[in-house]
Amino acid sequence: MPKDQKQWDWQQDTHPAVLYSSRPDGTVQCHLSPRNCVIRPGSVGFCRVRANRGGELVTLNYGKSVAMTEETIETEACYHYAPGARILSMGNIGCMMNCDYCHNWQTSQARYVEDRSVHYYTPEQVVESALERGIQVISWTYNDPVVWHEFVLDTARLARQHGLVNLFKSAFYISLEGAKELCDVIDIFSISLKSMDPTFYKRVTKGQLQPVLDATKYVFDRGKHVEVSSLLVTDANDSEADARKLSRWVLDELSPDVPVHFVRFHPDYKYTQVDRTPVERLERAREVALAEGIRYCYLGNVYDNEATNSFCPYCGTVVVERYGLIARPVGLTEESNCRTCDRPLAFQLLPKPQTAGLNIVEVPDSDLSGTDHEWRGDVKAVHIEVSSEAPATHEVIVRVLGGASNGREIKRVPVMPGAQYRFIACKSATDDRGVTIQTPPGVHVSMYEVYDRAHFPTDTVLQIKHSSDAVPEAALRLRGAGRA
Repeated sequence: MPKDQKQWDWQQDTHPAVLYSSRPDGTVQCHLSPRNCVIRPGSVGFCRVRANRGGELVTLNYGKSVAMTEETIETEACYHYAPGARILSMGNIGCMMNCDYCHNWQTSQARYVEDRSVHYYTPEQVVESALERGIQVISWTYNDPVVWHEFVLDTARLARQHGLVNLFKSAFYISLEGAKELCDVIDIFSISLKSMDPTFYKRVTKGQLQPVLDATKYVFDRGKHVEVSSLLVTDANDSEADARKLSRWVLDELSPDVPVHFVRFHPDYKYTQVDRTPVERLERAREVALAEGIRYCYLGNVYDNEATNSFCPYCGTVVVERYGLIARPVGLTEESNCRTCDRPLAFQLLPKPQTAGLNIVEVPDSDLSGTDHEWRGDVKAVHIEVSSEAPATHEVIVRVLGGASNGREIKRVPVMPGAQYRFIACKSATDDRGVTIQTPPGVHVSMYEVYDRAHFPTDTVLQIKHSSDAVPEAALRLRGAGRA
C-alpha cells in the first residue's frame, strides 16, 4: 500500500522555500519546524514535502491542496470568533508530524498521497473563490498547514488586502521564526494541543511538546485570537489529570478567557484498537477545566449536548446556541456584551458579509433532481461535492430529510459553469435522518462521509463497503493490508 517507490505527478514541480540555511557539504537545514531537518541533496525532510534540490530548499506542495471546501468556523474548534460564519477551508499535502491516530493520514502522510486527491490552486484563485461567495474567513486546516508555509503566507497576505480573515488550525509544531512570520498575516490561531505529557508527544505524534507551548504563547502574546483544543484519545490522554494539566497551563500562560475544547476521537490510521472516546470522559474533562477556572469550555464532535453552547460566565445566559456545526448568536450585543448582564465577553464578531452579486439562473423545482443521504450512527456530517457541466450558474439546495423539519431548506450553494466545489452539511435537529440534495440539470453530486470535524474524507459514500460508524473504510483497509 505505501507508495514510496512511485513518483506521483504532484511531486514533480517545486517552489522556493524559506527558513533554511545552506551548509558547506551541500546539505540544507530546514528551520520551519523544531525538527530542524538536515536534508541531503535529492532527499526530503521528515514531512516529505520539503526537499533539497541542488543545495537549495524547495517545497513540493506549493498550491497543491485537497479540494477547497465551504464549512462553518465551528469546524475548526473556533467558537469565539464570528460564530456561525462560513469559511473556505484549504488543506495541503504532507505534515511535520505523524500521529498514530491521524484522521487525515491519506493526505497528511505524503507516502500515501495519490494524484486523484490533489487539486491545484493559485493564491488568486483561493481569494477570488472566497470573495465571489461572500465568505469572509479562509481557514488553513486539515493536514497541518505548517508545512504549507510559503503558500499560506502568499495567499493569506493577498486575502488580507481584500479584507478577508485568516484562520490557522494547527498542531503548531513550528519554530518561533515561523510563528513570527505567520503573525504578520494570520488573525486566528486554533491550536490542537495533543497532550501535556512530553513522552506522549514523542511516542504518539513524533514531535515535541515544549515548542508547541512556546509557539502558542508567542502568538497569544502578540495579541492574536487563540483557542485551544485537545483530542481526547481513548485510554491515552483522556484522564482527569490530563484535563487538569492542560487547563492549568492555559490559565498560567494564556488567559481564563481562552476557549478550551475537548474533542471526541474516532479510531483511525494506526490507532484502531479502541472505541470512540466515551462522552462521559469528555464531560468530566470539561467539569475539571471549569473548576480550575477556565471560563469557556466546550465539547467537540458530540451532538445533543449543552456543552456545545456558549454561556455567559457571569450570569449563565446562553449567548450562542449550537447544534453540531450550526451556531446562532442569541445573547450577544454587537459589541460582544451579554444581552442579559451587559458584561463584555470574549467574543469577536464580524459584520454581515457582502453578497457577490452572482448571476444565478433559477431552475424550476420540477427540473431539480433529489439525492438523499442518511446519517449513520455517530457519522452525522457529509461533504457534498458538486461539479457542473451546465452553461450557467445554478444553485444546489440542501434540505432536511426526516423529522419534524422534513423538507426545510438548510442552505443554497451556487455552482459556476465548469466548477467543482465541496461544502459540508450536518445533522441539524435531534430527529432528522439526513439531508436531501437538490441539483439542477448538468450538475453532478458526490458525497463523502465526515467522521469528525476537521476530517477530510477521500472515499465517496459509494466506495464504502462496511457499516462501521467508528473506523473509516480507508483505515480498515490499512489495517487489513498490514500497517507500514
